[in-house]
Parts: sequence; C-alpha cells; structure tokens
Amino acid sequence: MLSYDELTSPERDLWDAFPEGRRVDLRTGVPEEDDVAEGGQWGPGRTVRATVIVALLLGANTEQSGAVACLRLAGARISGRLHLPGAQIAYALWLEECWFEESVDLLGASTQTLVIAGSQVPGIEADSARIEGTFDLRRSVVKSLASSPFNHVSTALSLSDARVSGGVLLNEAEISAPGGWAVAAGGLIMEGNMFCKGGFVARGEVRLLGAQLPGGLFMQGARLLSPGPQGVALALDNAVASTLDFSDGFIANGTVRLRGAQISDSLTFEGAVLNGPPDGRGPSLVALLLQAVDFDFTLARPPCGTVDLRGAQVSYLHDSARSWPKVVELDGFVYGSIKMDEAGERRESVGRRSSVAHRVAWIRRSPGYNPQPYEQLASWYRKAGHDDDARRVLLAKQRHRRQTLPPAARGWGHLLDVTVGSGYRPWLAGVWLLALALLGTLSFGTASPNPVQRGEGAPFQPFVYTLDLLTPIGGLGQRTAWYWSDDSLQWLAYLLIAFGWMLTTAIIAGVTRTLQKN
Repeated sequence: MLSYDELTSPERDLWDAFPEGRRVDLRTGVPEEDDVAEGGQWGPGRTVRATVIVALLLGANTEQSGAVACLRLAGARISGRLHLPGAQIAYALWLEECWFEESVDLLGASTQTLVIAGSQVPGIEADSARIEGTFDLRRSVVKSLASSPFNHVSTALSLSDARVSGGVLLNEAEISAPGGWAVAAGGLIMEGNMFCKGGFVARGEVRLLGAQLPGGLFMQGARLLSPGPQGVALALDNAVASTLDFSDGFIANGTVRLRGAQISDSLTFEGAVLNGPPDGRGPSLVALLLQAVDFDFTLARPPCGTVDLRGAQVSYLHDSARSWPKVVELDGFVYGSIKMDEAGERRESVGRRSSVAHRVAWIRRSPGYNPQPYEQLASWYRKAGHDDDARRVLLAKQRHRRQTLPPAARGWGHLLDVTVGSGYRPWLAGVWLLALALLGTLSFGTASPNPVQRGEGAPFQPFVYTLDLLTPIGGLGQRTAWYWSDDSLQWLAYLLIAFGWMLTTAIIAGVTRTLQKN
C-alpha cells in the first residue's frame, strides 16, 4: 500500500487533486520542453509512477463530499506499467500529452470515460473491456506491443470483444504495428460513433471483424499506409454499421475487405484512393455478399487491384469513369439504380447508346462469362423504361456467351446474330427478306422461265416467284410451275430457297431463345 510520505511532489499534487477532479498540469509552456516525443527525457519533477495512478483509480483516496472524483493529468512522464486487468474502475481517466514508459493493460476491465489524448503510448490492450463513456485517443501515437497472448501478432491497439457505450475517437492519432495489427477490434460492440478522421494514420491492419457500429465508422482523410500480414489494410468482414465513410482523400495501401458487411445507410469511397497491396497482386476491394443502401464508389482514380462485388446487394450505386480497375468481379451483384458522376453531376446513365456501351464494357471487365451481370443490367434498363437498351444488353450477353461455345455452335450463333440479332433484333429478318426479294425480282425479271406444263398455272411474276422461293412452308403456286434453262438463274433459285429455310429457322430459334431468356 502506498504511503503519502513516499509520494514525489507531482504525485502528491495528483493525489490531492483526485477527489475534487482537478487537473494537474506539469507542462512548462515551452514547446520544445513539452514535446511528447522527448518525454523520455523528462525528469523527476514531471514523472508520475503508474502504481500511483492505479491506486487512485482503485479508490485509494477517499472522495470529498460534493465533488466528483476524476484523475486528470497533463504533461507527465508515466513510469512503469499502467496495469489494470479485470479492474472495476468507477472514475474517469484524463491523460493529456503524457509519455508512457510501458504499455497500458485494461484487459477485461470495466471503466468510465477514458481519455489518453496527445500522448505517446507503447501499446494499449483493452480486450473484453467495458467502457461506460468515451474512449479518446485523439492526437496520440500508439506503437505496437511485442505480441498479444491470444493471436501472437504484434498489435498496437487491442479492443477485441470490447464494449463502448460512447464513441471511439482516433482523430489525428497514429497507430503503428508495421506488418501486424494496428487496431485489433474484432467483435467490438459500440453504441456511439467511431471517428478516425483528420489525419488518422495506421501502419498495420485495422481489424474490425464482426464489429457492431450502429453510429457508423468515419475515416475521411485517413491513411492506411502499411497492410497487415495478409496484405489487408482494413478488414470489416461481417461488420454491422449504419455508415461507413471512406471519403475526402482516404488512402488504403492494402486490401479493403468488407465481406458480408451490412450497412443500413451509406457506404462511400468518394475521392478515395485504393492502392491495393504493395506487391500489386492482391485486390483493392473485396466486398463479397456486402449489403448497403447507398454505395458511392466515385474514387479519385481507378483502383490498382481488382474490385470484387460478387453477391453484393445495394439499392443505389454511384460511380464514375475513375471507379473501376481492369478486373471487376460482378457475378451476383444486384443494384436497384445506377448514377454516373459526370462533371460533378450525378445522372442516371440511361437513354443513350454510349451509356449501354459503357455498361457492357464494365461487365466485360469481369473474368469469364457470367449471364447474371447482363440480366441484372437489362432488368435495370427495363425498370427505367428503356426496353431498347435492355435488348442491346441481352444481345451483348449472347455475343459474349458465343465465345465460350464450340466452333459449330459459334457459327450458328453468328448466323443468328446476323439474321435476327440473336432474337433481340427481329427486324433484321425483314431487312434480309426485303433485300433478297429485291435481288430475286430484278434478276428473274431479266429473262423468261420455262413452264412445267404449258397452258397451266398463273402467269409468271418475278416478285411473287421470289417470295415463293423464300417461303419454305406452303406456296404461292409459282415455284412449282416454272423452271430455268439458264443455270445461273436456276442456282439463284436454289440459293433463295436455302436462304428462306435459314431465315425461318433463325427467326424461330431467336424468338424462342428470347422468350426463354436464355
């Protein structure tokens, strides 16, 4: 047990101020002398032992009537380890611009508002902690612990399975665990917001798997400079949040992983830069089975790695010419509306042929052939009332599919495409029939055929005769009544009969394929 007589002068000041909640400020007011990075050089006049802080937080000094006890300390060098695992702390802790000799241990602790602002700390471990208030690390520098006893990976800030009733404030903080986990907060449950804005820097993976963030995660302008051991900069797999904001110059040098994340409002990457892993081999964004209402993917420049949206579902998609890399995984991606950012304005990209070409090219960035992205895009055009655009998309689908077929099937597909647009341009058949009818009429009108039986049948009519040749079923009485002694015209007649069968078969196959939505 600590004795008052054993305390140093600054420790006595803190001891006396604690019951009244008064702040003890050991700063000199000289910027060079108060530089926290040089806190290891501060002498006894600015040094407070961690054991003194622990004793006060555990109730060593009796509270005074009519005052709220609170430990408030600024500009101190804290020697020893702030060791409070499993502690029940009834008082708020405010430490400003302090330099910590050793890490902070709050494993399984229950505490009130915890503020370590503008300070330098060699690691904070708060797994399974319960914080009834705000957890504030603004402007602090937190460096990695040697390793966590649970994951054997170097970690700077550990909040796994912690519960915070207020907000987590990491604005302007620098959290460093190069090659490890800068923030390990899997299973974190919050009631407030999590802010990592205003120059927040992480070196190492920011890990929030399964976190519950009803107030949202805000990382505007944050910089995730070094990925974790798997090349991941930010992991939010299966997280539940109202908002995820990665805008205003957000930078991720590593994969941003949102597999199975559920966002009840908006997910935005407006103005963000997704560089992907430094080796260039991994994806920039993995969002398999993501669910979000509003998905803003208007990046500052195209991602360096792939974007994986397989199985994702969003109500509104916003993108731009800078949104997509060379490879985009879109199989199973479902959206209700798309708006394109053009010259600062967002418009639904419908009603223009260039829009369809742009969207089809977007789908073609997906490796291999998958019909679902085409069907989804065509469905969106139909809902917007642009059936012609929907048919263009489905025609593009058939052309893409044709490339995966054997040679014979590809040849038949080319025939369907040329004759009836694979069923999506049936008017092409009319164009072919008109052209062939004109060819036959002009050619057969230059000579006279021989009757099969003299004096019987209708007079020869070049146009009707041509139509009869092009009609494979039934007849108009001309084809069987006349023949040609001129071999070239007779062969033309045979060709027109063949073209008639081919056109009829193509029309039937194309219409059947369209009705079946193959």
